Amino acid sequence: MLQVNYIRENREKVVKGLLKKHFHRAEIAITEVLALDDRRKQTQQQLDESLAEQNQIAKEIGLLMKEGKKTEAEQKKTRTAELKNSSKELGEKLTEIEKSLIQLLYTIPNVPHESVPEGKTADDNVVMKQVGEMPSLPETALPHWDLIKKYDIIDFDLGNKVTGAGFPFYKGKGAKLQRALINFFLDRAEQAGYTEIQAPIMINEDSGYGTGQLPDKEGQMYHATEDNLFLIPTAEVPITNMYRDVILEPKDLPIRHAGYTPCFRREAGSWGAHVRGLNRLHQFDKVEIVQIAQPENSYEKHEEMSEHIQSLLRDLELPYRVLKLCGGDISFNAALCYDMEVFSAAQKRWLEVSSVSNFETFQANRLKLRLKLPDNKKVLLHTLNGSALALPRIVAAILENNQTEKGIRIPPILVPYTGFEWID
Repeated sequence: MLQVNYIRENREKVVKGLLKKHFHRAEIAITEVLALDDRRKQTQQQLDESLAEQNQIAKEIGLLMKEGKKTEAEQKKTRTAELKNSSKELGEKLTEIEKSLIQLLYTIPNVPHESVPEGKTADDNVVMKQVGEMPSLPETALPHWDLIKKYDIIDFDLGNKVTGAGFPFYKGKGAKLQRALINFFLDRAEQAGYTEIQAPIMINEDSGYGTGQLPDKEGQMYHATEDNLFLIPTAEVPITNMYRDVILEPKDLPIRHAGYTPCFRREAGSWGAHVRGLNRLHQFDKVEIVQIAQPENSYEKHEEMSEHIQSLLRDLELPYRVLKLCGGDISFNAALCYDMEVFSAAQKRWLEVSSVSNFETFQANRLKLRLKLPDNKKVLLHTLNGSALALPRIVAAILENNQTEKGIRIPPILVPYTGFEWID
């Protein structure tokens, strides 16, 4: 959530940035925000003046009673009653204005970093680098949705029977490969200085608002209506919300956490090869990394997180590329986002496997996550997160890129985790 003071002091920059994100109501929304804030300030001032007058009259009544001037004291009491009614009305008005202001701010996306390129769709994203050689597969090479049937390692039909589309069963070596990747990612995160967190996979409404899933992505989350709890779309949500309403000190930073969770998203969406098999699921496993950093070095941390994710892809021997997302493709919450994509040889296309984002103060403002400086001044911190990594498309690329006549070769870095070298 944007800060009103920042909007007021940087109005032109904010509007320009929001238009880069194709938020076409930018000028209208910002005008409404500032008008509501002016009303809020005016109402707050009136309320403060009313309360101050009540305090002054209370002192005067005490003196009048001591002096035996009961008639004058009663007149003062009448004025106090009027002020109390006025203060109540002003308080209720202030609450409504503040509520309207917050609800409006919730609808306004984050301002993108100045380095975010112009563009409308994913086609306008900028390729920053490409690493690794493209696998050369024979014409008979199979996509992963055929390979999993051939080797009986993942069962979509059974998942459809038991739950529904997008909830596969992992079996035998498929299940072991899944567990191997999770453990590999967690071990590497620990080596990089991330503290492992085992987080709840359901959150309350306050947590959803804290990290920006609500109200923007409410329709994409599974909702347990009776308890008003939501299944998480990523471990970022519960891990970052650990610091909701928290004031940190410089000695506490930087904070690095990693967590494995199943993730749940209702947006499995359209039909076609681009969402077939493991390309898009309702339930999937992911290891997430989260950092909380001071504003002056958060972009250094963003690069650090990007390199960590890239190192995992190199060790898995997967060709990949790094994209800087354009204004039209970057998320509602992010100021800057890199996507990591691996090349799927059998599908002959790039698959997104990670996004690493810097939210600057956007989440921290919602969370009331602040840093107490030595002079006791409190400032908002920056939050960052990235997938390190999401498993389904990683598994798809491993299966497709490593298929041979003998079977599917397991990347050597994973063999100590799987206990086998081949799926055959």
